[in-house]
Amino acid sequence: MTNGARTSHVRWFLVFWLFVLSAVSYLDRVNISIAGGSIAEAYHLSDVQLGKVFSAMLVGYALFQTIGGRLADRFGPRRVLAGGVMWWGIFTALTAMVPANIAGALFIFVVVRFLLGAGEAVIYPSANQFIARWIPISERGIANGLIFAGVGAGAGLTPLLITQIMIRYGWRSSFWACSIIGFAAGAVWFAMARDTPDEHIGVTAYELALIRSGLTQPESKNDPKALMPWSRVMQSKEVWAVTLSYFCYGYVAWIFFSWFYRYLAKVRGLDLKASAFYTMLPFLAMLVCCLLGGAINDRLTKRLGPRVGRCGVAAFAIAVAGIFIAFGSQVQSARLASVVLAGGAGALYLSQSSFWSVTADIAGASSGSVSGFMNMGNQIGAALTASLTPWIAARFGWTTSFLVAAGLCVVGAMCWLVVDPKRQLRVSSANAAAAQLHSAKHLSDQSGGRSPVARSSL
Repeated sequence: MTNGARTSHVRWFLVFWLFVLSAVSYLDRVNISIAGGSIAEAYHLSDVQLGKVFSAMLVGYALFQTIGGRLADRFGPRRVLAGGVMWWGIFTALTAMVPANIAGALFIFVVVRFLLGAGEAVIYPSANQFIARWIPISERGIANGLIFAGVGAGAGLTPLLITQIMIRYGWRSSFWACSIIGFAAGAVWFAMARDTPDEHIGVTAYELALIRSGLTQPESKNDPKALMPWSRVMQSKEVWAVTLSYFCYGYVAWIFFSWFYRYLAKVRGLDLKASAFYTMLPFLAMLVCCLLGGAINDRLTKRLGPRVGRCGVAAFAIAVAGIFIAFGSQVQSARLASVVLAGGAGALYLSQSSFWSVTADIAGASSGSVSGFMNMGNQIGAALTASLTPWIAARFGWTTSFLVAAGLCVVGAMCWLVVDPKRQLRVSSANAAAAQLHSAKHLSDQSGGRSPVARSSL
């Protein structure tokens, strides 16, 4: 075996590009929270009306999670994700095209953002289907950590990027810029990615053997017979527990994505540039802690098993996030409060890779569908906080809004106590046999009757 065969790392390049797409997706969804003040002023919208615009994207995102996941399971992550990126690039641009002084501007913004959310719904279920097909179980924590570090990167860069573009060229130009970035990133993914490692010309025999040796279940090669029946999914307490926990997670996280910038500017009294700077802190903490959480996840899973590595890390991290958020809401100094609340966001994201690693571990070929269902819970929580947070703040104060989030952290942490990552979902034996036969035939056709592991190094 040549040295070249040992140094193929195609899977990590594609994971890195999923990090890029993850960053772009959050750039396209968080930009409106930065431009929200200008939009509210231009179209005479109140905070509650602006919250409806924020929620519209999240409702579309939530409703299409299971559909997006099923599409990724059926047609593969390459085409589904590329199509999704193009879709949300279009609706990002359309956000900037709502005419000034038009009647019914609120309704138009709600529709456009709803459809943007529908397109973005495919990204993480597709990414998780990619993880199930490409990444050995021992590497899934850090792989998911890297992908979701894109959340912190995209959301962290958004305040500075959007603020600078807004100051120089106006808020509409910031949406055009985000749209162009999305189109470019999606084109690269479509050109470079493949649905399975055996389809990629750059994957050497050594890397292919390494990948296959670490997969939890045989790949289905898009055979619909291998997809998990929903009745089986609904019977799993693991699925319901991680979905409820992710609901709590989404509610808490989207306080930062939707309202943190406005909170610092309106409630804490920071100016535009200071608000943009301090708004970056939670997202930078998310970036770092996603990577750190993924690495801890894999290491503890290897040493102590997935119950500790996946579930223990998640429960501890979410509970700590609640403590930070409750304490940060009481701090008088705006800058110190920003730092403490950023610590809460970082602690929350230490748990991120656990959600997606567990669903890939237990669902295998149907990981897109199962993780899409889980992420629907996340986005319902996110949509709820986008509208409920300003309502609570208007009646009971912003401190109460953060304390509600801290309470949900406790609920989210407790859900992980009932999850067993070793309890895999299984299709019926007849469907599994049909999927394996289809997969074996496909691999034989591709390799000319030889095992793909035995092909020559590239």
